[in-house]
Amino acid sequence: MKRVVLRGLLAHKLRLALTALAIVLGVTFISGTFVLTDTLHNTFNTLFGRIYQNVDFEIRGKAAFSESNAGANAVRKPIPQSIANTVRHIPGVAFADGTVGGYAQFVAPDGKAISNGGAPTLGLSYDVNHQLSALQLASGTAPTSSHDVVMDAGTAQKYHFAVGDHVRVLLAGPPQTFTISGIVKFGTANNLAGATIAAFDLPTAQRLFGQVGYYQAIDVLISQGADKATVQHAIAAALPKGVEVVTGQTVANEQSNDINQALSFFSTALLVFAFISLFVGGFTIFNTFSITVGQRTRELALLRIVGASRRQVFRSVLGEALILGTVASLIGLGLGVLAAVGLEALFKGLGITLPSGSLIFEGRTVIVGLLVGVGVTLVSAISPARRAVRVPPVAALADYRADEQESSRRRITLGSIFAVAGVALLVLGLSRPAIQLVGLGAVALFIGIGMLAPVVARPMASVIGRPLARLIGISGKLGRENSMRSPRRTAQTASALMVGLALVSTIAVFGASLSKSVTSSVDNAISASYIITSSGQGGAGEFSGSVSNVAAALPGVSSVSNVYQGTFEIRNSLTNLTAVSTDHLSRTVILRMQSGSAAPLASGQLLIDTNTATSKHLSVGSVVPVKFAQTGASRLRVGGIFQPNALIGSYLVGDRYFLHNFNNPLPVAVLVQVKAGSQLTISAVDRGLRAYPNLKIQTRAGFETSQRAQVNQLLGLVYALLALAVVIALIGIVNTLMLSVFERTHEIGLLRAVGMKRRQVRSMIRSESVILAVFGAIIGIVVGTALGTAFSASLKQQGITDIVIPGGSLVTFLILAALLGLGAASWPARRAGKLDVLTAIATD
Repeated sequence: MKRVVLRGLLAHKLRLALTALAIVLGVTFISGTFVLTDTLHNTFNTLFGRIYQNVDFEIRGKAAFSESNAGANAVRKPIPQSIANTVRHIPGVAFADGTVGGYAQFVAPDGKAISNGGAPTLGLSYDVNHQLSALQLASGTAPTSSHDVVMDAGTAQKYHFAVGDHVRVLLAGPPQTFTISGIVKFGTANNLAGATIAAFDLPTAQRLFGQVGYYQAIDVLISQGADKATVQHAIAAALPKGVEVVTGQTVANEQSNDINQALSFFSTALLVFAFISLFVGGFTIFNTFSITVGQRTRELALLRIVGASRRQVFRSVLGEALILGTVASLIGLGLGVLAAVGLEALFKGLGITLPSGSLIFEGRTVIVGLLVGVGVTLVSAISPARRAVRVPPVAALADYRADEQESSRRRITLGSIFAVAGVALLVLGLSRPAIQLVGLGAVALFIGIGMLAPVVARPMASVIGRPLARLIGISGKLGRENSMRSPRRTAQTASALMVGLALVSTIAVFGASLSKSVTSSVDNAISASYIITSSGQGGAGEFSGSVSNVAAALPGVSSVSNVYQGTFEIRNSLTNLTAVSTDHLSRTVILRMQSGSAAPLASGQLLIDTNTATSKHLSVGSVVPVKFAQTGASRLRVGGIFQPNALIGSYLVGDRYFLHNFNNPLPVAVLVQVKAGSQLTISAVDRGLRAYPNLKIQTRAGFETSQRAQVNQLLGLVYALLALAVVIALIGIVNTLMLSVFERTHEIGLLRAVGMKRRQVRSMIRSESVILAVFGAIIGIVVGTALGTAFSASLKQQGITDIVIPGGSLVTFLILAALLGLGAASWPARRAGKLDVLTAIATD
């Protein structure tokens, strides 16, 4: 039987290659993601390990919040500078000095603010002790005066800065010009994952970042021969309440974990799309094996006659699947390394410079790749293998057709069960929400619809093919009849494309709903004439607090409101808090109050939106416990409840209360209202703020457009990733048509013998392909539209206020599906047209 399996595979090399391609692409995606993320994890672990290998201890404020607040990015209160003097006198301490950090952004020689793909713009104090400093001088000297700055090597190389050059730096206050005294690396890397680094001497950094008299942390070196545990205990005993001492290794681990956690979202997203591709590939494999089993009926029956048992026949089909899945998975694993290199190049193209390191190919990558690739192939081949077992020996002696009535009833029953279970899981997952249940529900729903599709395949193929029969003539008519001849095959072939376009349609409906909701939210949130935000990625990010004063001084401006955002704890839950200027609030912000009023903002009360009031069971007059990193625990009274506002979020306070409880916050937006009749244009505002090139100044209409552009950019990325699933679906159509041509060789020969031209044969195959593609597209678009509508409706409390079905986009998908089906038929159609008439007629 082993020889039979191998000969069966080698006898159909083209079928083997096309079927394997679906698995190869999916496994390549999976292994490439693992290789890249494992490489980055190892690189950052090594980098931070080297940076902190000489740091014995770090003294810092304790994490202010317990929930989601562990690691290096935890919110911590600055510590008094006097602690360093106390620690220096502890026996065993050789060196102790503080560090501070804040916002500092370079300006390029062309006057534009420097930002690499949305990476942070870091300002740091330069540590003169080389053993403690994460920054290593590559050229020049350390900063020694208030006019000096050192720049990261990545920025210096990209923008052609050199030691001695002058550079303008954007800060929390007005911009300042500094002299570059040195070029530094972050450890061995040119920068930290694309982040720009501006480092100043310690007194200058404290002044620039509003930390005079305070440190963010104190790094400690102990004397040679000192007992580390004893020194740590002595330091801890000398520290005031709210301050802790940890080892340098702890800090290194936290830094690495934070980076790895940030990368985990990226890797998870890629893996989700990889599994989607493999899921679609499973339909292609199932269909291929189903067709080949049908074509090999006589061969399988002969095996039974010569003594092969049912178990051996079953194993032979699964054996083919096992070999196919193993070979395809191994190829995918190899190509995964190239995929990882490509993804790394994509990062660099986006301006994110990653630390260099050798590629890491862990055993887990091989195990997961093989398990998934081989597993999907075997699972997809089980049903066709069971059909092969039911082929009776008598089929070798006469034409045999399996009784599909019972099989159809079983398929409809199972399909209905899967569909109902899928809908139930989706409803449950969307209502909680629970993304795992949503994923399982979608998988079950697609399987169920795939099993039920043959019920409607014949009538739909008839309707879809009727225009082709009229336009093309006999070729279109034959293509239509071929599609109607085997409803199960038509449905199975179209199922992969159905899944792909269902997902694309889901994203289209969700994206259109999100885009419309953003526009509606802006209209109902902002009354200001101009909105000033950061020009960074997506307009997110902080900028200088002096912008509002400069904007307020422009001729024609009547009022200016700063918008701040920060993290606080309410009822032991960590969330975001927004603050706006209370002076002339109604001129810049729209607050549609449901109860209470906006007036209590000025007296330090809290406003919440209606969704929060309902979910948290709060009303006007409720008093809630809150906690801030800088000022600790407090209590806030709810002074009003407003309808959802995209700008504000769920919790709102006045700017004076916010500034009292946060340490030197920077605005995330400035809202500018002009006087009635003023001719102040956006160009005039831009000129007035030319000292701040990191700003984006927009009208409300422009702000809405930019918000939609962000949504469309994200959707474009998702469409690009889903394109792989569509490509695999098209491979399935090509595979089916190639097998169909082989199966109908005799039939095509007879058609050619009675006068059909090669061109007509090609048109017949193309017509069949278009019918298959349009059939799958129609079902996929209908299912995807329903899923997208349900998904958008479930996110009403998260800001999706409008449900939009993008009819134009959905029609475009249908047309593209027809064109892709036409393209997929090119090769099979050419092969059918080239068949020799006499050879084809003689084929049994």
